[in-house]
Amino acid sequence: MFDPFNDFNDAGYLRNVRKDKNEEIIKHFEHNLFRANLSDALEHLSKRKILVYADFLDVHRILFSEYYPWAGQDRMMTMPNSAVSKAGIWFEHPARAERAVNEGLRLGQIKETMNNKPGEVMGLFAFGHPFMDGNGRTMLLVHHELSHRAGFSIAWNKTKKSDYLSALSNEINLPGRGILDTYLLQFKDKPLKREFWSENVLSMKGLDGLDATNIIEGDMTDSLVVERYRQLDKQRNYSYVKHEELN
Repeated sequence: MFDPFNDFNDAGYLRNVRKDKNEEIIKHFEHNLFRANLSDALEHLSKRKILVYADFLDVHRILFSEYYPWAGQDRMMTMPNSAVSKAGIWFEHPARAERAVNEGLRLGQIKETMNNKPGEVMGLFAFGHPFMDGNGRTMLLVHHELSHRAGFSIAWNKTKKSDYLSALSNEINLPGRGILDTYLLQFKDKPLKREFWSENVLSMKGLDGLDATNIIEGDMTDSLVVERYRQLDKQRNYSYVKHEELN
């Protein structure tokens, strides 16, 4: 079990308010919260003229704060010294998670880019992986808002979980090569009226979170971890545009 605080036996999974320890119960409760708070999170996004990193954090807080006291805080706040992976995929250094998400937000708010590269945007959100849990559901809602503003939607009910996760993993490792773009553009559709958004989001397979769990790969002071990040940056070979604060 993922236990970055080293207090699972006393505080339960990620210090949840109920001190739950059973994975099935935890994921069931998370998903119920997601469903219950989905409309509020979408409404928050709809009211923002320009989406910034704080909005990304706010969506997570709206969705999960009733269960996780740390909801809305990123890994730089909750576990700044730990490298995290999932199913063999390493996520960005916690000190640079905000940069990855910001780049996704920047690209996603350029209409032409979002129309042509929705997978690159999603991949940046996924690589940033700012939260200890709930990343996939948070980034899905932000991506949905960005797609709508760009004039389209993704027919998530037609996607296949295993194919999507495979393309997403490859996108994280080799960003900007069009891997996830190619997959998602198959399901590009006309924009949906907002009243149908919840139904479309909930139609995506795999939102129950019952998949691979996060793993702590080591401390940031470990020379092997430092080298792994160096190799990851070399492998990704991705150039970030210097982020100017969006407001």
